[in-house]
Amino acid sequence: MSADANDSDVNRRNTTFGVWAFRHYRRELHRYLLRRLNRAQDVDDVAQEVYLRLLRHDESKCIRKPLAYLYGVAAHVVADFRIDAQPDRDHLVFDSDAVDRCAEEPTYALPDDLAERLNLQQQLERAIAKLPPTHAAVLIAHKRDGLSYEEVAKKLKLSIHTVEKYVTQAKARIRMMSWER
Repeated sequence: MSADANDSDVNRRNTTFGVWAFRHYRRELHRYLLRRLNRAQDVDDVAQEVYLRLLRHDESKCIRKPLAYLYGVAAHVVADFRIDAQPDRDHLVFDSDAVDRCAEEPTYALPDDLAERLNLQQQLERAIAKLPPTHAAVLIAHKRDGLSYEEVAKKLKLSIHTVEKYVTQAKARIRMMSWER
């Protein structure tokens, strides 16, 4: 198959990517979701949300690896589903300014506010301690120290792509942790 035919196949798939990907990779998606969800009856609900997100895909962007893209969307949907499925637990969504807010001293704070800020800071420190060392170093350098991805990459001798990946993975791991109030 020529390169032009290959490109036209990719472009044709992208014109109706959501429908095409869902039909073409239905079995793979089903197996993927079965492995990651606690209850088999949740698979159809989560698969429907994956399909809805695929339909919102920007058709102007070409996707070279559709199965990898589908798994990425499914991973995000599963993470959201797990968070929503635990209403009795409080979850803290990692806020990029949370570390900065904890570091700032308030001009006037009630004892309850101080206790809450101290609790948040301790929880963030525990969460970062649970991360792999390189993930933690990248996240701290980027979020707390305010370094750009390029600066973090130079400082830690990593590629920019690796820095982006580690920041994303670290945020995802922190989001999946349960939090006390």
